[in-house]
Amino acid sequence: MTSHGPSTCCYRGFKHEGEATGQIEQWKDFEVYVKYPENKSTDKAILFLTDVIGHRSINSQLMVDQLAANGYFVVMPDLFYGDAIELNKIGELDIPKWFAGGYSAKGIGHGPSTVDPIVETCLSEMRAKYHCKKIGAMGYCFGAKYVVRYLRPDQAQIDVGYAAHPSLIEKDELQGIKGPFAIAAAENDHVFPPEKRHESEEILKSLGLPYQINLYGGVAHGFAVRGDLKDRTQLYAKEASFLQALQWFEEYLEK
Repeated sequence: MTSHGPSTCCYRGFKHEGEATGQIEQWKDFEVYVKYPENKSTDKAILFLTDVIGHRSINSQLMVDQLAANGYFVVMPDLFYGDAIELNKIGELDIPKWFAGGYSAKGIGHGPSTVDPIVETCLSEMRAKYHCKKIGAMGYCFGAKYVVRYLRPDQAQIDVGYAAHPSLIEKDELQGIKGPFAIAAAENDHVFPPEKRHESEEILKSLGLPYQINLYGGVAHGFAVRGDLKDRTQLYAKEASFLQALQWFEEYLEK
């Protein structure tokens, strides 16, 4: 792997304050949080793929709303069929058991066999029903893997990708991307530690595609979506990494 699997740091963090303005819809057998830009255009779109806290996290919903305020039609699916992990969950949580669907009321696991069809449905709906001309994707922790898996502009999938503090990405998945890809990394991150970050850099360099890796000092895994906004270092890194994504999409998605 070019990044390790999730651990407790993947569901720890701070809940952010604000009121979401998007809407929850049902797309086939899963929920999505959807937000339109002010002009209602769906030409340029973002598929927002969450961490394990899921699509009903106010933190992620507020970020989706910010993307829409910058002119994007944004779709954020429930990748877990209602089995997302509660922020700062109290008590023991067996991550492998969760991945296998051991806590799911429906017994649904959380590997590619479950998540891939959700991503594929979203991309298909965005292209065919909403007529999105270009689709970027943002992936946080768990969601980053699926940005990489579908970064295939030549197959009308994801055109441009961005990931923050990624997890679970396999080496061959990263080697297989076909479009521009940016990463926001934390200085203190045992899921995406320096050796994995450097390995990813070498792979991206070898591909000859546009890439960017920004390292944010003084922050840990989860900073881009679950950081403490009362801490100036974390606030700066969270806002700067979001700006990194906006600038990346402006450069490679809109041209």
